[in-house]
Amino acid sequence: MSGVQTITVGQDEGEMRLDRWLKKRFPQLSQGAVEKMCRTGQLRVDGGRVKAATRIEPGQEVRVPPLPDAQPVPAKPRPIGPRLTDSDAQMIQSAVLWKDEHIIALNKPPGLPSQGGSGLGGRHVDGLTEALMFGFKDRPKLVHRLDKDTSGVLLLARTDRVARALSEAFRSRTTRKIYWAAVAGVPHPRMGTVRYGLVKGGGGRGDNEKMIAVHPRDIDTTEGAKRATTDYAVLDALATRASWCALVPITGRTHQLRAHMAELGHPIVGDGKYGGSGQENLGDGWGAQLGGEISKKLHLHARSLSFDHPITKKRVTLTAPLPEHMQRTWKLLGWHENDVPDDPFAEAE
Repeated sequence: MSGVQTITVGQDEGEMRLDRWLKKRFPQLSQGAVEKMCRTGQLRVDGGRVKAATRIEPGQEVRVPPLPDAQPVPAKPRPIGPRLTDSDAQMIQSAVLWKDEHIIALNKPPGLPSQGGSGLGGRHVDGLTEALMFGFKDRPKLVHRLDKDTSGVLLLARTDRVARALSEAFRSRTTRKIYWAAVAGVPHPRMGTVRYGLVKGGGGRGDNEKMIAVHPRDIDTTEGAKRATTDYAVLDALATRASWCALVPITGRTHQLRAHMAELGHPIVGDGKYGGSGQENLGDGWGAQLGGEISKKLHLHARSLSFDHPITKKRVTLTAPLPEHMQRTWKLLGWHENDVPDDPFAEAE
């Protein structure tokens, strides 16, 4: 018979039901025994009475009454799966932009899909989350996604509760995402809103699918068309050849920013799908390739993301540095990150 024990809930044990947590440490306990200890007040969390189904949080202290032949079962370290190489683990860990006990934010590299899918292969953020557990018992979960070739801020939730809250925040549009892009030509006016609808054009799924823009007056009569809204602002320009734009997707449709900028006649640099890989932009023109030394990779980056933290309730704003190919382009064109406002749309309001 053991004496009274006080056990602190570990960082990787949050959100577990009390009965499951207890039986994991003391396998000889039956469900009936756990419920009786709760009913009689012998089992307590932070000094208070609890039920078997109570969810525990990291750092809480659990008072466990004397148990017959009770030996705690040490937690087994979770091995990294055979498909996760050391180099992939280091790569995704180096992409961590910010984290706390509830959320992990990545600066997703370009070329890495958010999730697996048709034609995307097996290497994607969702498949590398085992390297992002950092002592928690479960893998973090994606709550939104970025296109394969788009870089920037990507959120993962460390618990189901936080995942649900963040997913709802994206659905209700209480988050604010600002993208940076280099586009062909210079949009006129230099600040505006695109309201073209989008409809799937076939030719693949997910990242491989192409969206077709639909004039606002035709959305209601076009089968499958969905309304889409994008705010844009020109931050800087290189004569009439190219411009640096801030883009805010008010809605969240597939390829929305790429399709909308192409519809304006100013496709995002490096966008072979919507800009035409063989078309060069010779000034105020349509092609997505600027030629010269500028990389032909997509120049679209999720620069910042603001959201209300589901637990602390504080507003959090995260900013991701540009990927290498965009840094080279910015340097070549003489554009400087510190010369523009964090949110150019706020000044216009």
